[in-house]
Amino acid sequence: AAPVRKSATLRGSNASNNDSDAWGNATAAGAPEGSGVAFRAGLFTALALITLATTLSNAFVIVTIYKSRKLQTPGNFLIASLALTDLLVSLLVMPISALYTVLQTWTLGQVMCDMWLSSDITCCTASILHLCVIALDRYWAITDAVEYTKKRTPRRAAGMIATAWVIAISISLPPFFWRQVKAEEVTSCDVNTDHIFYTIYSTFGAFYIPTLLLIALYGRIYVEARKRILKQSSNNKQQRGGKRLTSAQLLNNSPGSVASSSSLNYGTNETDIISSPPPQVKVTVSDALLEKKRICAARERKATKTLGIILGAYIVCWLPFFIYTLVVAVCDSCFHQEIFDVFTWLGYLNSLINPIIYTMSNEDFKQAFHKMIRFKCCRGRGR
Repeated sequence: AAPVRKSATLRGSNASNNDSDAWGNATAAGAPEGSGVAFRAGLFTALALITLATTLSNAFVIVTIYKSRKLQTPGNFLIASLALTDLLVSLLVMPISALYTVLQTWTLGQVMCDMWLSSDITCCTASILHLCVIALDRYWAITDAVEYTKKRTPRRAAGMIATAWVIAISISLPPFFWRQVKAEEVTSCDVNTDHIFYTIYSTFGAFYIPTLLLIALYGRIYVEARKRILKQSSNNKQQRGGKRLTSAQLLNNSPGSVASSSSLNYGTNETDIISSPPPQVKVTVSDALLEKKRICAARERKATKTLGIILGAYIVCWLPFFIYTLVVAVCDSCFHQEIFDVFTWLGYLNSLINPIIYTMSNEDFKQAFHKMIRFKCCRGRGR
């Protein structure tokens, strides 16, 4: 997980060598050896399924946006970039982490260790920062809709994405400047966090500051959306007693039918319209403007609810890990391998939750998904 995959008190330290055995054995003293093997097999299967689900869900988001021209907007480009980042987490980080979690020893050598740690810190941090980028985009779109529409271009989206990656890389690089190459065989793959200032810098840069920004932005978005909903509700009440828009429909009645009558409302005046021979024209009252505003208000409410779910899922997934990272950096005896691994994978789980939330809450994504499924089914039957 990011930004500190391992603490100074983790697998490589004397204080935690004994702890790693407990999670690996997963059985009490004297338990049959087969129980430990079964536990490891079950654990690896569960972690592999989580990894596979994360890969497929994020790949689906990317393919859906690529295939659907309607979804190719600057706002959705940010979501596609988030999906790509989470896809990299599932491909470069989670498989090796699953192996390391189950075996409790590093078997892939120093070079692979460096590559994995770099990918872990960079990709997980970039995923978190992408949530900030998306929140900023939506905040500007709501609070300065007219002006931001002109500025909301693919080029601007690319700049925001690049900024997120630059910050993520700047957080992942420092540990490699003081890394010591070991002559003996590498059995643990840890970030050297003896530098307490780096631990503070990395945790605050990758989580605490972005989290405060997300809470502030989503709070403002919620307030603005709430204002619009209340304003819309007030306008609807006023317009029900005033002027109303109308629309006319041509209805071809069958010969010999009885003449119909309807009313056309404009303010408080009513006019009866009676026609006789078919085809007849039936004028019906249709408050198109009110209906359109009602739909917009419903979308505002749904978007606000979605933002709350996204923020809640993010905090639940990552907060335990980053609190624990700070605690074990100053308290050697506080570290327990089982807890650390659970919090690490809880953070990884956010990369699976992100695409599910964004796609399930977006009707355009749902329609594009159903369209893709129907297309695949039709091609399959054609063969």
